[in-house]
Amino acid sequence: MAADTGDLDDLDRQIASVMDCNPLSEDEVVRLCDKTKGILQGDPNVPNVAAPVTVVGDIHGQFYDLLELFRIGGKAPDTNYLFMGDYVDRGYYSVECVTLVVLLKLRYPNRVTILRGNHESRQITQVYGFYDECVRKYGSANVWKCFTDLFDYLPLAAIVDDAIFCPHGGLSPSLDRIEHVQKLDRFVEIPHEGPICDLMWSDPDDRYGWGISPRGAGYTFGQDITETFNHDNSLQFIVRAHQLIMEGFQWQHANGVLTLFSAPNYCYRCGNQAAIMQLDESLNQSIVQFDPAPRHQHGVDGKAKVKALPDYFL
Repeated sequence: MAADTGDLDDLDRQIASVMDCNPLSEDEVVRLCDKTKGILQGDPNVPNVAAPVTVVGDIHGQFYDLLELFRIGGKAPDTNYLFMGDYVDRGYYSVECVTLVVLLKLRYPNRVTILRGNHESRQITQVYGFYDECVRKYGSANVWKCFTDLFDYLPLAAIVDDAIFCPHGGLSPSLDRIEHVQKLDRFVEIPHEGPICDLMWSDPDDRYGWGISPRGAGYTFGQDITETFNHDNSLQFIVRAHQLIMEGFQWQHANGVLTLFSAPNYCYRCGNQAAIMQLDESLNQSIVQFDPAPRHQHGVDGKAKVKALPDYFL
C-alpha cells in the first residue's frame, strides 16, 4: 500500500506528537488501525526480516522507557526494529506505546516489524490495564476495540534471515517446523489452547521435554525440544520475550534460546534492567542493556487511578 506525500507528512506529524506523549484523537486511531490492517493482512504468519535489525522484548506501557530505548538503539528508520509484542498492560502509557509502534509500522513498513504477544488480546487487556486506560483517556471503549481488532492481524512470529526464530513466548508441541506456523489461521482472538496460544505463552525450562506451564497456558519446553526445533529448521537460535529477566536478557539451552525483556524496572517496582539485541548484516549479536528513563514521569497522573493488577507470574 503506497502512501502519498500528504499521508507521510501526516504520519510524521502524528509520530512527533505521540513521542511528546500526546495521544491521537479517536478518529485518528480509527484511521491508523484501518490502514495498518491493510499492510498486515498481506503479511505471512512468520515474515522473514532482513538484518541488520534490532530486536525488542516486552514494553508493557512504559512509554518513557520506550523513548529511552529509541535514544539508545536509534530511531526508525535509521534503525530497523523487530518488536516481539506486549506493547500494552501494566504500565501507565499503553495507549501511547501501542500507538507509537503501530504508527512506526505504518510509516516504515519495510523497516519496522511488529508481532503479537500474549497481551495483544481482548481478554488479557480487560484484566491488566489497557481497557481501563482507553476508557479513562477516551471516554469509551472504542479505541480499545480498534486496537484489539488490529491485534488479530499481527504476525505470530518472525524469522531473521532464515536463521533466528522470533516468537513472543516459545514453542508448541503442535509445531515441529516453521512452515506449520505459516499454515495457521491467525486472524482470531488468541485461543485458550493450541498452537497459537503456545507461541504466545510457552517458556523455556531447565527440565527436559514438554511440561505443564505454571501460567495456565502454553507449555514449558526443555533443551532437547529447543535443539530439535533449531536443527530441523536450520536455525542458529531462538529469541523470544515474555519473561521478566533481572538483567534484561538470558541465554538458556546451551545458547539455543535467548530471552529479551525490554521494560526496565517492570511495573515501576521490579528493579530489573532491560535489554535489546542488535544484529548486524552478518547476524553478529550485540546485546545492549539499559536502565529506566531518567525522566521519572511514570504514572505521576495515573498512580491513584490504576487499580491493583493481579500478578499471574510474579
